[in-house]
Amino acid sequence: MAAVAPRIHEAPDDLLAAIDYCYEQGWTDGLPVVPPEVGRVKAMLAADSRPAETVISHHPATGLDLSLHAAAVNAVMAGCLPEYFPVLVAAFEAMDRADFNFHGSTASTGGSAPLLVVSGPYADEIGMNSDVNLFGPGNRANSTIGRAVRLILRNVFQMIPGISDKSTQGNPGKYSFCIAERTRGNPWPPLCEAQGYPKGTSSVTVFAGGGFCNVENHGGNTPEQILGSVADAMANYGCITLGQSVVILAPEHMGIVGAAGWTREQAQDFLFAHAKRSVAGMEGVGKYRDREYDTQHGEGAHALAEKGFVHRGLNPQDILITMGGGDAGGHSCFIPSWSRGRGSILQHAAIKRS
Repeated sequence: MAAVAPRIHEAPDDLLAAIDYCYEQGWTDGLPVVPPEVGRVKAMLAADSRPAETVISHHPATGLDLSLHAAAVNAVMAGCLPEYFPVLVAAFEAMDRADFNFHGSTASTGGSAPLLVVSGPYADEIGMNSDVNLFGPGNRANSTIGRAVRLILRNVFQMIPGISDKSTQGNPGKYSFCIAERTRGNPWPPLCEAQGYPKGTSSVTVFAGGGFCNVENHGGNTPEQILGSVADAMANYGCITLGQSVVILAPEHMGIVGAAGWTREQAQDFLFAHAKRSVAGMEGVGKYRDREYDTQHGEGAHALAEKGFVHRGLNPQDILITMGGGDAGGHSCFIPSWSRGRGSILQHAAIKRS
């Protein structure tokens, strides 16, 4: 099924009435949207040099396509500025890859939300927040880019709560789940460089994330103590699966890890080795499955996969780690994957500027 041809709606010539009209059409996430006036949509489209009918993402289960025009309409409704549009486009280009499991991650009972992590200079250029209150409200770019993702999932791909979106409980990230990687004071190379993009290129990483888990540690003063508390959160019985993980270290915690000279790869190895539960423990809570254990410990298993234990993920590279948040406070976070298995894989795409 091709992208739906755009059409003009005749809405009331009154702002509040036009907002009500959008509610009546079922175009909202429950909050008021900006009526997608034609001029604003054209201004949004001007941020991408390709034709408006260009398809940037496809939903295999429904056959529905996302065109640049449809993305622009929903970006306007979310409150985005035109300069935010390249980030939104890159996010859906990343989600379009088969390994992401677009349908499963948006329709499953797991209740995931697409987490966007923007890395590189473009985040600063458009004023994204990578600092205090990183996952909270208050920043227009973070909030509206994340919200535009949700509106597109609802309005274009028809992921309607209770109908096609079968989330058991959902999570607040389904309103908006978009952050920027903090580079100031970060001892590690930015994700965009680690992902192999040329210097100066920005990227968006997309992760089908479950609920946010705060990791508090105000007393640890070694990498082992800080990362040990993160690993424990990653391996709690409610979260431990073969799925991937996102860990955002607070600057206070990253300072401890970085001052000891630890690299991203060393931190990944440590977390994978320590985010584990015994087979007996997994059996005790009814979560052990032979085929998952065999997948993790079978042919090609990572050397750090300890016999008799189930680890989170298949290897250390399954754990994305970077820094974000304000300078003060020993609060990092772990975000689990939506699926108990390998249902959705971290994907990234370069941000293309017209």
